[in-house]
Amino acid sequence: TLKMFPLNFLLLFLQLCLLVTCHDDQNCFFQMERSYYKDGDIEIAAFFPIYIYLVDRMINIFKNHVTFKGFQSKNYQYVLALVFAIEEINKNPQLLPNVTLGFDLYNVMHSDMMVMQNPFIWLAGLEEDVPNYMCRKWSKSVAVISGTSIAVQVGTLLELYKIPQLTLGSFEPLLSDSGQFPSLYQMAPKDTSLALGIVSLMLHFSWTWVGLAISDLPKGIQFMSNLKVELQKNGICVDFVELIAVTEESYISLQNRFHIQILKSSANVVILFCDTDSLIGISFPTWERVMTWKVWVTTSQWDFASDEHHILLHSFHGTLIFSHHHGEISGFKNFLQTANPSKYPEDIYLLRFWLLVFDCSVTGASCKTLQNCPLNASLESLPPHRFDMSMSDGSYNIYNAVYAVAHSVHEMLLQLLEIQPVNNGAKLTFSPWQLHPFLKNLQFTNPVGDLVNLNHMTNLEAEYDILNFWNFPYGVGRKVKVGQFSPYASQSQKLSLSENLIEWAIGITETPRSVCSESCSPGFRKASLEGKPTCCFDCTPCPENEISNQTDMDQCMKCLDHQYASTERNQCFHKKVTFLSFEDPLGMTLVCTALCFSVLTAVVLGVFVKHRDTPLVKANNRCLSYILLIALIFCFLCSLLFIGHPNTTTCVLQQTTFGVMFTVAVSTVLAKTITVVLAFKVTAPGRRMRHWLISGVPNSIIPICSLIQLALCAIWLGNSPPFIDTDAHSEHGHIILMCNKGSVIAFYCVLGYLGSLAMASFTVAFLARNLPDKFNEAKFLTFSMLVFCSVWVTFLPVYHSTKGKVMVAVEVFSILASGAGLLGCIFVPKCYIILLRPEKNALKGLRDRRISKETDVLRCSS
Repeated sequence: TLKMFPLNFLLLFLQLCLLVTCHDDQNCFFQMERSYYKDGDIEIAAFFPIYIYLVDRMINIFKNHVTFKGFQSKNYQYVLALVFAIEEINKNPQLLPNVTLGFDLYNVMHSDMMVMQNPFIWLAGLEEDVPNYMCRKWSKSVAVISGTSIAVQVGTLLELYKIPQLTLGSFEPLLSDSGQFPSLYQMAPKDTSLALGIVSLMLHFSWTWVGLAISDLPKGIQFMSNLKVELQKNGICVDFVELIAVTEESYISLQNRFHIQILKSSANVVILFCDTDSLIGISFPTWERVMTWKVWVTTSQWDFASDEHHILLHSFHGTLIFSHHHGEISGFKNFLQTANPSKYPEDIYLLRFWLLVFDCSVTGASCKTLQNCPLNASLESLPPHRFDMSMSDGSYNIYNAVYAVAHSVHEMLLQLLEIQPVNNGAKLTFSPWQLHPFLKNLQFTNPVGDLVNLNHMTNLEAEYDILNFWNFPYGVGRKVKVGQFSPYASQSQKLSLSENLIEWAIGITETPRSVCSESCSPGFRKASLEGKPTCCFDCTPCPENEISNQTDMDQCMKCLDHQYASTERNQCFHKKVTFLSFEDPLGMTLVCTALCFSVLTAVVLGVFVKHRDTPLVKANNRCLSYILLIALIFCFLCSLLFIGHPNTTTCVLQQTTFGVMFTVAVSTVLAKTITVVLAFKVTAPGRRMRHWLISGVPNSIIPICSLIQLALCAIWLGNSPPFIDTDAHSEHGHIILMCNKGSVIAFYCVLGYLGSLAMASFTVAFLARNLPDKFNEAKFLTFSMLVFCSVWVTFLPVYHSTKGKVMVAVEVFSILASGAGLLGCIFVPKCYIILLRPEKNALKGLRDRRISKETDVLRCSS
């Protein structure tokens, strides 16, 4: 037995209720005939899944026990569509005149073992199924209409007799194989664009994390394969796949794990694909608890809204349904309104349906007399979940199938009449296989105006109406058209939706989201998680100077060199061109400092010129002092070349002027230091050192050292001179205009040569620092060169650790600091004595005057 206790209790209660409706303890519900027959000159056999039966094999080993499980009310509309189409054709004098259509209708079971029972009974013409035996000498049935899954199983049997078989279900690619099913014709248009339509809906609402509930038919598996390709192509991930049973055997094998994946899934959207033959209805009690917070996207081939289990209408509220687009058949709704057991007493299915939905009782030995029914009982009075008055896709396909058979027979009879005229009122007879040439290429326009084409090679793709299921008032479910999908429209217009008409699931007030990971906002990129689908990811900020300007970007985009990324990393801005300008606070400070030192140096030069005859000025070689002060003025002023908008001239003059001017200054210091040493080493008038001192040999150091530096600069400018360059990376949001030194080796040669002179001056001054004399400046020279060397030794690491404008500022600062060190250490003490302590600026004793005269030999002109 089936191990579903809640379901069995419900069905047991239903069976007890059915039993008490029969008088004399007769189970009338199960004693009724198994078929619905209407006589005609020619007939159409039909096999529809109207009842759900399950087979219990444990009751008897040799005979299966069949248990009634439910009435598929939505499938009963198929019966009425068949009757309506046949009555309409019989009333049409233009189609099959003088020929009446009839039908022979049977219910089919979902069991693989029992599905062939009624087809065998129909073929044999007996009450029991006898394989390979036909009791009737001639059958009036010229074609068979059945569901898709039934056609797969029954098609091989019917092919033995070449009986045309028309299917009412959705298009099945497997059945289009003319080699395997040459006698089978599918009425539904192709569903090749269904997967694209569903994916378009997912993309419209940005649903990237979905689940699949698919029937275990080959068509369901094929659809799942096509859908996964489209989903993957558009970046949508599948969290789970749930198989829906179609046959009793597969239902039993799957029931233990039914819906577990749906319950556990974090996906809020589930794509449900199954057909009219699915057994999903019997598992409704377990589906109720998984529906409430899910958004279901399904097709009209399985329409939950027309099932008797109204307990699920609340849970299915907000479902989106893809239904084949077709015109409305006039007269069908009025036909449904007037259909009742009194009008069609031979319709056993209508009688059973009336018993179930209106709680009637039945009397009589034949169990066909109804009592205690409501006075206003009609199909229209039923809520949509019990019976839907709008024509379903399956009913529309049945309507077209009946017309296809009628048109084929009509054309065949016309052809036969031309070949063999009928006399004495005799009727033409033919075999079902003779219809195939007419059915294969049949193409006609039905009464609605829609084109019907049975050739699967030229069959068109389906267009879809998108319906939204509403369940208000509560318990009265209805479907509202909210959009459509057409594969023939342009890419941007294939899907059209009226979102304001969509009602979502209970408790959801805005468009639901179904994602594995929340979207990465601009400024971030997706980082995949190991072992997870592509829709599951982390959000990582974009690296420096890279942006992402859209959501869910896989990679960040690098800004161009002339652009920079915003702090949010979501857009690139054009960089502002900048340089160390005179208006810049740093540049203004350095300019003011340079000018102040230049003026101060000029003032010192003025003081020395004014007091040129004083012992202190004369004792330290006035000419070298003047040269040094003038060189310092130019050293301070050359720093201005580093500030302002760079151009070719300033770039060439910056380093060369700096190198030459400081070479003059340092070589002057070296000459002063050597002069002091020579002055104190002269002890006798005849010595050669005295001759060097008197002849001014130390003064030649200045032009010699300067010429060497000029030669280095000339080589530099000749091979790789400085040029204007840009730095787009040192300062965020700015492109810095700067002077590129050209040859870095030449630059360091100039700087190294200048450092060598400084070290030589420092060494000589350090050795002469303790020579006795009141006006000895060797100590000041030593200290000045110590400051000078310290500044430029510190300059090298600081210079290489900075970028952009700061690098230029460091070099300017080093120029000013080293120049200020020379000015301050050498001349400030002398100016202090000259201006504030004049009493110290005087000769005391003859010896002092004699030494002063000897050292004064070094004046510039005498």
